[in-house]
Amino acid sequence: MPATNHDPHTWREIAQTVYHGVRAEQRRKKGKSATRHEKRAEEIAEKAATREAEKAEARRKKK
Repeated sequence: MPATNHDPHTWREIAQTVYHGVRAEQRRKKGKSATRHEKRAEEIAEKAATREAEKAEARRKKK
């Protein structure tokens, strides 16, 4: 279930995205690669967008 009507992310996905964003920034400050965390945050966002698009399509077909 989305966190809000205007957001495709669930509360868990929001928390995971924030976690990976913070970890990426911490790694960048240390001069290390943050690609792993950035990639995971993007995957979470893509998954949420896809899921909500499928739900919207199902609602359109239902009418």
